[in-house]
Amino acid sequence: MTDTTRISGSLRNRLATTLIGGAAVLAVLLFVVVRGYAAQIAQQGQDSILAASASSILDAAIIRDGSVEVDFPYSALSILSTPSDDRIFYAIYRDDTLLSGYESLPRAPFDGSATTAFTTTDFQDDAVRFISARRILVGENLRTHVSVVVGQTQDGLTLTLNRISRNVAVFGIGFFILAALLSYWATSITIERLTRLTISVTRRGPQDLSPVIAPMPVEMAPLVASLNTLMDRLDQSLNRSEEFIAEAAHRVRTPLATVRSYAEATLQRVSKEENRQALRSMVRAIDESSRAAGQLLDHAMITFRADHLEYQDIDLVELVTEFVRSFSPLAEMKDIEFSLHMSPPVHIAGDPILMQNAVRNVIDNALKYSPCESIISITVSAHPNPRVIITDQGPGFPPEQLNTLTERFTRGDNAEGTVGSGLGLTIAQDVALAHEGHLELSNLPKGGACVTFILSA
Repeated sequence: MTDTTRISGSLRNRLATTLIGGAAVLAVLLFVVVRGYAAQIAQQGQDSILAASASSILDAAIIRDGSVEVDFPYSALSILSTPSDDRIFYAIYRDDTLLSGYESLPRAPFDGSATTAFTTTDFQDDAVRFISARRILVGENLRTHVSVVVGQTQDGLTLTLNRISRNVAVFGIGFFILAALLSYWATSITIERLTRLTISVTRRGPQDLSPVIAPMPVEMAPLVASLNTLMDRLDQSLNRSEEFIAEAAHRVRTPLATVRSYAEATLQRVSKEENRQALRSMVRAIDESSRAAGQLLDHAMITFRADHLEYQDIDLVELVTEFVRSFSPLAEMKDIEFSLHMSPPVHIAGDPILMQNAVRNVIDNALKYSPCESIISITVSAHPNPRVIITDQGPGFPPEQLNTLTERFTRGDNAEGTVGSGLGLTIAQDVALAHEGHLELSNLPKGGACVTFILSA
């Protein structure tokens, strides 16, 4: 049967991709947030040092003899030193008059009554962070404003941020890798139950339509419930079909036996050869139909019992011997001799009804195709596996059809003229498979067919 299943990607891959994608977004977001926060903290640290430096300079400003003097504390600049040797700029103003420092330094505008203000701008081709601070000096008959501008390049700050960024990036990559591994593990655990369900259904035999009873996650409950409902409908449909076949075969076989008896009785009373030939053809057709009905009944019964085997201890030697005894009258009519090769009792655990059907059909096939005055050899052995080997001296199997003769209603090209329905080998094969065995078909080197019925050890 052609597989029409349409594949639309892997559920595991989709789930893993979603989780890993989310982890990647979180890693990037983590990097941005942590770096931004670190930049804010680092900037606050630099601003605090700049404020301390400006404050120490303002504290050194005094009024003496009506003029403003600043005893410049060099420690105010030394506290701004960094490993990257940032450049430092300063300017001291009395009102708007430059007292000392760089005249061109930008002065940040003060907001209302604020005494400090910060700004970052380019100065001498570098990004410089500036603080502007002011205070009022009051002396005798004098009131004046003193302001200080202190600036520092941000090489040290940039170096610190780069180091923090690298550490955060390494942490983010580690977080992403861990999240990816956890995502794969989580998806594997999540899909495992679905995989178990798939394996459970796949391992079932073709006739096993029992409901799935293993505990399942709540998300899979609707799927399992639907699957169980489908299997229940299929089981009911198969049972109805098997019952119909069995009933039909039974109802057909009984009237056929009646018709055959009338045809044989009529054959004895008819003398005209043309009519006798017609009656013989009728009897032959009735035999073929009766045989087909019987084998249909057997096959339906085997299909029904295959999943509900009633195991008992069976001696294959005794079983084969009994059937040879029952087929002996038919064999004597064709002068066919049974040659038995039996080892000590070969005991197996199997369904006796199925085993009887399988052995009877294989022996019956050998009788049908064996020529008159020939030998049918039957061997029962326990090693290496329990098996029954039946060989005849008939036409054998068509070599090109060896792989298809166990299919239902399939007969060899050389079976023309022999009554049969094409179900005998199918029944034997189904019984062997139900007992975890198999059926092997082959031809003998000197002619004749060989059927090996093999069971599991």
